[in-house]
Amino acid sequence: MDDKLDDLIREALEGEDRAIYEQTGELGYFAQAFGIFRGPQGWTAWVIMLVQAVMFFAGIWASWHFFQTDETLAALKWGLPAATLLLMAGMLKFTLMPVMQADRIIREIKRLELLLARKGD
Repeated sequence: MDDKLDDLIREALEGEDRAIYEQTGELGYFAQAFGIFRGPQGWTAWVIMLVQAVMFFAGIWASWHFFQTDETLAALKWGLPAATLLLMAGMLKFTLMPVMQADRIIREIKRLELLLARKGD
């Protein structure tokens, strides 16, 4: 349905409007993902990714010790922090997904504003 709507919009536009529509097209996943590291709030994404990476590698290190141990108490000592760190690293990474969705919506709103401004001329 979404593709048909995009095709109908593309067919209805002419000249400059079509060029604007093409220039402000939807970004791919990786362009959106790397886009969250730019702009005024980009530093927060960098901090989140840095903390997430530290937690991930610490979780891997603790997991390594967990699998090397033979005692139950030592397994608990390394296994619980490993699981906690890996889960927290995943949760931190998922906090960036709503930012990507918000960026998509803002981009579409700006696209509509631009097209409406062109129609008003």
